[in-house]
Amino acid sequence: MKITHVSQALLAAAIGLTVMTASAQVPNNDGYLFDTRGLVAKSGFGLCWKTTRWTPAMAIAECDPDLVKKPEPPKAVEAPKPAPAPKTCNFTYSLQTDATFAFNKANLSAAGKDQLDKNVLAKLGNCASVKLMLITGHTDRIGSHEANQKLSEKRAETVKAYLTGKGAKADSLETMGAGKTQAVPGVKCDDKQPRKQLIECLAPNRRVVVEVQGPAK
Repeated sequence: MKITHVSQALLAAAIGLTVMTASAQVPNNDGYLFDTRGLVAKSGFGLCWKTTRWTPAMAIAECDPDLVKKPEPPKAVEAPKPAPAPKTCNFTYSLQTDATFAFNKANLSAAGKDQLDKNVLAKLGNCASVKLMLITGHTDRIGSHEANQKLSEKRAETVKAYLTGKGAKADSLETMGAGKTQAVPGVKCDDKQPRKQLIECLAPNRRVVVEVQGPAK
């Protein structure tokens, strides 16, 4: 025998439930019966009471979870790829042992000029522009701080004059002297050895370092 909407309501009332149609509590769903509290009316077995107008499209998660369309998980948003870092022509070059300065001198040797040509001027050709060129002079540890400071500054100026004379240009070209404060790591010389040998041993410290910064072509 087909149970009508009215007979379902009477049956619910007979088991002690006061019910109303969904149109009173849930205007968009009259497929279920609701009690005066707005809760879905259920049987003693915990089953929801449906009206004769119920269709699967009216299913609610509380009563028919298998029929309720589950929301699709949000699609992962791909993070934008970072812009590639701009290419640079940054480099640092230090005059090597066979091109360092003679003891207590600031004259640039032929070997020193050759090294600057090959390892500084040639590399500048890879730069779209040179934002900074820093030239730092150094000395060995023999002598006073004051004398070595002045000597290191002269060595830096000598290299600057050579590079600019060869056409090197920079938005900022600076020279500085570090005196004897920055010895080359690994150069170990015994101060007790003869002075001539000590001077030869400390030769790597009598150098100039050129640092260049700028964007590449």
